[in-house]
Amino acid sequence: MKKLWKKLLKPSSKYSILALVLVGAAVAVGGVVAMHKTFEVFSTTEFCTSCHTMQQNYAEYSQSIHFKNAAGVRAECVDCHQPKDFPGKVMRKMEAAKDLYHHFVTGKIDTPEKFEEHRLELAQKVWDRMKSQNSKTCKSCHSYEAMDHEKQSAKAAFEMNKAAAADMNCIECHKGIAHELPNMAGGYRKTFQQLEAEAAVPPANAKTLYSLNEKNLYFTDDANGKVDGKLLPASKVTVLEEKGDMLKVSIDGWLEANGKGRVITEYMGKRVFKATIRGDVKEHEKLLESKVDPATDIKWNHIEVQAWITKDHMLENIQPIWNYAEEMYASTCNACHAAPDPAHFTANGWISGLKAMSAYYRLSKTEERTLLKYLQNHGKDTGGAGKH
Repeated sequence: MKKLWKKLLKPSSKYSILALVLVGAAVAVGGVVAMHKTFEVFSTTEFCTSCHTMQQNYAEYSQSIHFKNAAGVRAECVDCHQPKDFPGKVMRKMEAAKDLYHHFVTGKIDTPEKFEEHRLELAQKVWDRMKSQNSKTCKSCHSYEAMDHEKQSAKAAFEMNKAAAADMNCIECHKGIAHELPNMAGGYRKTFQQLEAEAAVPPANAKTLYSLNEKNLYFTDDANGKVDGKLLPASKVTVLEEKGDMLKVSIDGWLEANGKGRVITEYMGKRVFKATIRGDVKEHEKLLESKVDPATDIKWNHIEVQAWITKDHMLENIQPIWNYAEEMYASTCNACHAAPDPAHFTANGWISGLKAMSAYYRLSKTEERTLLKYLQNHGKDTGGAGKH
């Protein structure tokens, strides 16, 4: 080690220090030039689309406005996927090595069919990366400060002014701008399947449970008997008794004092539906208290009912259901634009807000009710995201 250290410190007896410095400089310059040319070649669209699994992506991109437009300005692959700064370029190339690994080694995406199967996963990674970088690749061409809002449509100018004020990520509103959107249902429906497996049998001796799905309510412990109501998704029940595959539960909530009073809500004056009741279950309801909603002067009764349900599709914790609903919200509403924070609207306001968007998403009735319940329970007047 000492000899090596001396050789590093002691000038060469054969060559001058100047010669060594010049050789070192030449090597350094050669290395920089070689790296630059390497980056140049590896950053071309031709190189990016040289893998056959990229041909479909190239076909999608070639139909987009980034490929052909009135101004004749084309955004190449690296303009969107690779930062302009040198550290960013190096980091992106290192990350891209994983794609080569999965193409040539694991075979995870080595065919168009396999790529399509993993499109959602791959797209989410790109969106997350762009979000973490505040969409700096987009903003290297598109600057909020350089936009002339008078040349935009009224709606575009309104939205872009809001986006500029918040310095929003471009990718929040412009997913699918250059490539087809993946099947957004794949992620949250897989999550639901996992929750279904977990909820097949609830924990023994659980005192509080939450419904993952809609469930029939029975007045007796016979699941083949008369149905006397529905327990709606993401609703809390208290377990009173177990009998075979059945649970006797207690459900409390609010009913309007006037009218038939069949829909139980979680909050007084807010249409956050918990259950519907009729028949014997309705007949045996217990009145806990009565109150008048000061906002509407409507009288509400706080009641409790007891009913039997099957054990399946029940979880001991509400949070996994909220996580699933949050994933659904991100996949459906955030796919086309920046969806508002759940605390943006009131619980009742979310009913019309979600209904207005129903033409643009494809959710089952149960999925829609779960999503609405999540938004309402995290709304402006129910405590926001921090309360639940």
